Amino acid sequence: MSQAPADPYAKYQRLKFDRPHPRVLRVTMYNPERLNSADEIMHGELATIWQDIDKDPTVSAAILTGHGKAFSAGGDFKMIEKIINDFETRARNWKEARDIVYNVINCSKPIISAIRGPAVGAGLVCGLLADISIVTKDARLIDGHTRLGVAAGDHAAIIWPLLCGMAKAKYYLLLCDPVSGAEAERIGLVSLAVDDADLDAKSIEIATRLAEGAPNAIRWTKYALNNWLRQMGPTFDASLALEFMGFTGPDVKEGLASHVEKRKPVFPESSPL
Repeated sequence: MSQAPADPYAKYQRLKFDRPHPRVLRVTMYNPERLNSADEIMHGELATIWQDIDKDPTVSAAILTGHGKAFSAGGDFKMIEKIINDFETRARNWKEARDIVYNVINCSKPIISAIRGPAVGAGLVCGLLADISIVTKDARLIDGHTRLGVAAGDHAAIIWPLLCGMAKAKYYLLLCDPVSGAEAERIGLVSLAVDDADLDAKSIEIATRLAEGAPNAIRWTKYALNNWLRQMGPTFDASLALEFMGFTGPDVKEGLASHVEKRKPVFPESSPL
């Protein structure tokens, strides 16, 4: 007698799953004590989940959201400290950060993000790289890299200029100012901004329409459109390398300390660059 296939999602610890539609898989980032921040476990899981979804014949569309009132509050401080101090951790996280971006891009199934509350770090990566991004009007999107003291790597260079233009991308990526959901929709950084009460229903509605649509046509259209992002691969690779070079320098130590101590950072006045 043949055995039932193993559940490909049983191994995940920081990601929870449900089916709002038979062919829609909803992925919920779950680290409730830390506003769904990406610790070492979640960071690794966000790199592999898109490959599992891509291979799953029962899934035609996926939704990514966060548990409770937050999408994701960014990288866990303990993980960042280990990245700074330990080469093996730094190398592993560089690979995971690369895989998160490319696996979202290369996942054949359409991905919808449903964002409320703060969206920072690895969660924001997947949220903005999603094929359709939906935010609440009062959501707060923040690329916090330069405030931490490292280059804006992750997804920033590959997608922000394409979505909202170079002028807005430089403004928000250099200054790390928060972008409200309403403003993100206005500048083209996200697909839709809705009232908080409508977010979940809207994401399910769109995912259902995609799941019930022509699968080959939708997946081929996504593949073709994402060639815009694949062309920017060398730019992304450079930004990610510069980010992780920054984890070996002085700026990030002060940036992390200021976050932990909840104070304004005092960065060095000079740079060899």
